[in-house]
Amino acid sequence: MDVTIIGTGFIGSTLGRALASAGHVVTFGSRHPANEVVGWTGVVASIGDAVAASEVIILAMPGTAVAELAREVGSALAGKLVIDATNRMGEPVANSRSELPPTIRYARAFNTLGGENFENPVFPGGTADLFFSAPVADRAAVEEIVAAVGLGPVYVGEDQEGLIEALFKLWIELAMKQGRGRHLAMKLVCD
Repeated sequence: MDVTIIGTGFIGSTLGRALASAGHVVTFGSRHPANEVVGWTGVVASIGDAVAASEVIILAMPGTAVAELAREVGSALAGKLVIDATNRMGEPVANSRSELPPTIRYARAFNTLGGENFENPVFPGGTADLFFSAPVADRAAVEEIVAAVGLGPVYVGEDQEGLIEALFKLWIELAMKQGRGRHLAMKLVCD
């Protein structure tokens, strides 16, 4: 699958390396495509060119930058699967859905765990799970991407970003506020 990642920081570069290692074609979109992405030897393009390169776009950028992105390339995002991995820390709504054009296929994933868990998703008790929301028609594509990062995909339904927000808040409480550390993840266990 061709995947574009907008954002070249820790989360974006970690996801990109994992997806490329799993055989996906990854293009990074950057405002400064001449700059290096840590540990990356593949394509880094302008944001416009990167959006044009793929049908799946992962937003791994500051949530506060999404409105500007939508103004610049919103029409090019039409019809594409956009996976929102942003977090608006301290705001009532952590996701960026309201900043994106209504013509996209919106999914919410990769925002409930620290990036350390994307680099190393295996714990003594097994592989960590990643809970996500996506349109029913895009469930399999998002599951494939989550699994390629090495996490167990757990689908919570369409338009369920509120549930994903609750998991983000829980992770922050446990990992950061209680000091349990960033290499903390969740696992769905059922019988």
